[in-house]
Amino acid sequence: MPEATHTLTTPDGPMEVYEATPDSDARGAVIVVQEAFGLNDHIRDVTRRFAAAGYHAVAPAFFHRAGGGTADYGDFAAVMPLFEGVSDDGVLTDFDTALEHLHEQDFNDRQVGIVGFCWGGRATFLVCARRAIGAGVGFYGGGIASKSGLGFDALMDEAAALKAPWLGLFGDDDASIPVEDVEKLREALRAAPVATDVVRYAGAGHGFHCDVRPDFNPEAAADASARTLSWFDTHLA
Repeated sequence: MPEATHTLTTPDGPMEVYEATPDSDARGAVIVVQEAFGLNDHIRDVTRRFAAAGYHAVAPAFFHRAGGGTADYGDFAAVMPLFEGVSDDGVLTDFDTALEHLHEQDFNDRQVGIVGFCWGGRATFLVCARRAIGAGVGFYGGGIASKSGLGFDALMDEAAALKAPWLGLFGDDDASIPVEDVEKLREALRAAPVATDVVRYAGAGHGFHCDVRPDFNPEAAADASARTLSWFDTHLA
């Protein structure tokens, strides 16, 4: 499987992007958005998994404004400095830069999906609300139904204006995202003009997809991964 690290130019400086591509023709492209812990080995592994499933996958390092880097899982004191300079506008700028890179590989907007985890789950909702791409999938994205613990404003009011199909995947035992918030989001998404779905996993906590975190839940992770591939298979042009 070919893989490489590129440096792309954004209006806010250089941004590293990890890229993994399938051995044969790609069925589409996927932009992978990191957790709050940065573009670490796990996110690179997830990017390779999408390439193995047939997608041209890229993972931008969204924390480049603070100099980049990663934090160990659970080390929240190290997380906060990584977010210096990060804003919704900046996320969209970085997404657009990654999207332009995929345009150069002959993918159009509707052939591109976005998937994100934790903080990245919220980013997928933001992108799907503002950009008419193929589809998005958010894993346990906090800060959508209510303001996030990282200080980002809620996005649920934009549900009725979504521009791309969006799938949300949540764990019922996630201490940072109450089930009540998930159900409020589900209700708000009924007004969306595009396809949406929200799936809850009983007994799953925050980070249930990440196989190097204590909350890893193999059954929920496997089901969520299968749903993600099916969502992209259905909605990417």
